[in-house]
Amino acid sequence: MAQPVWADGEAYEAYVGRWSRLVARDFLRWLDLPSGLRWLDVGCGTGALTATVVAQADPAEVTGIDPSAGFLAHARRQVDDPRAFFEVGDARALPVADDSVDVLVSGLALNFVPDPARAAAEFARVVRPGGVAAAYVWDYAEGMAMMRHFWAAAEALDPAVAELDEGRRFPLCRPDALHDLWTDAGLAAVAVQPIVVPTVFVDFDAYWTPFLAGQGPAPTYVASLAEPDRDALRDLLAARLPVEADGSVRLTARAWAVRGTAAR
Repeated sequence: MAQPVWADGEAYEAYVGRWSRLVARDFLRWLDLPSGLRWLDVGCGTGALTATVVAQADPAEVTGIDPSAGFLAHARRQVDDPRAFFEVGDARALPVADDSVDVLVSGLALNFVPDPARAAAEFARVVRPGGVAAAYVWDYAEGMAMMRHFWAAAEALDPAVAELDEGRRFPLCRPDALHDLWTDAGLAAVAVQPIVVPTVFVDFDAYWTPFLAGQGPAPTYVASLAEPDRDALRDLLAARLPVEADGSVRLTARAWAVRGTAAR
């Protein structure tokens, strides 16, 4: 299968970005930080977490960094605030000086960084002593129901698909792994917290259609299928998903959030 595509902000929003916004809200409530701080959002994508920082945290400024110019273009359109800035950058080599931000956050990005330990070390480097570094990732292994249903159906049709399942590919989707990543980076007072949000689809088509847009691992897999195989996957999902009497599909999504304090 080809590498996942991360370029179309609108398609990503329809697929999973909208659910990230719900997690971002609860994530910032958990952090419970004062106003007037300098924030850095690493792997900001389409701006879901950046927008929530602006709306809830009253920052002095917030800079979003992401390797995808397409996602950043979407973020700039969505976050219309003079305190928000965006630039292309890599989590493994942040274009930011040592001890230069009060809070560093990262939403749903760490699983896709080729060297997360190097990224975590960068997070610790740029946060001032006493500042906070925090992140959240989907619980792909167990708690992200829309993807669990998808990969279970795909594997039932083709057992070889198991190696593509995000729950198997991304060990950071578990709380112990996140805790160790933060601790190994030298961050102190490390804590991990689950965040669960509803993911409600008005009908099966509302669940299925975002998988056709090619943004992310599961949609990239769908795009690789011949039409008969794609139809077979759609039909199996339609038969397996828990559909309510009104036709809606009511699932939940769990993310794991981690926070720590720069101890230098």
